[in-house]
Amino acid sequence: MAKAARESQPRTSVWLESRAHRRRGGGGQPSGLDRARIVEVTVRLLDAEGLSRFSMRRLAGELNVTAMSVYWYVDTKDDLLELALDEVMGEMRLPDPDADEDWRDQVRALAREYRTLLVRHRWVSALVGVFLNIGPKNLAFSRAVQHVVRRTGLPANRLTSAIAAVFQFVYGYGTLEGHLSARAAAGGMTVDEYFQQALSTANAAPQAADVLQESQEIMAARGGDTVAEMLERDFEFALELLIAGIEAMVAREREA
Repeated sequence: MAKAARESQPRTSVWLESRAHRRRGGGGQPSGLDRARIVEVTVRLLDAEGLSRFSMRRLAGELNVTAMSVYWYVDTKDDLLELALDEVMGEMRLPDPDADEDWRDQVRALAREYRTLLVRHRWVSALVGVFLNIGPKNLAFSRAVQHVVRRTGLPANRLTSAIAAVFQFVYGYGTLEGHLSARAAAGGMTVDEYFQQALSTANAAPQAADVLQESQEIMAARGGDTVAEMLERDFEFALELLIAGIEAMVAREREA
């Protein structure tokens, strides 16, 4: 009964169940295959085809093995997705905690790295929060974020709020930017072509005319000849607003 109860409980994380680095015992493992190779190809497929089209059968075909061969190295598709998520988190360049750098520059660097990751791997945003994200590479990122935000001068009870303000903003921005890129690619267009088509379509809707006119005035004032330039200008200034907000709150705490 106790064993059945344990088996019926949902798994919390591949990193908590001693499977992150385990291969099933016994003979019969396919030659020329290992977990690192499986995760590498998983990431490549997710980048190329998206999360909705990914399957263990599709992965096995890409590896030129049977689907059962993959299960020598991972127990479930979720385990594999969690491993892939942690793998790409390791692509971010993290600041040196002992470097003599201003915390503002380190916040900027971390925010830019996270945004780049979300845009490069559009499937990541759909998995963040689905898993516990306690793999070693994600924990290194979390540790770097905490270390930098501690250096802002905010009191301990405000640190999680500051982290949320900056990195949930980056998450949302990078996710929407990734959606834009995906929609353009699905239509066989560049992002600039898709953007112009979307504007033309919206301009044909009478109910949207007033709002679009106001938006175009704002966008013209912001500037940028391409969508990439527009996105970059908006991101950088929004990030500066958040940093300025942290500075203002630190000053307020000191005056209290």
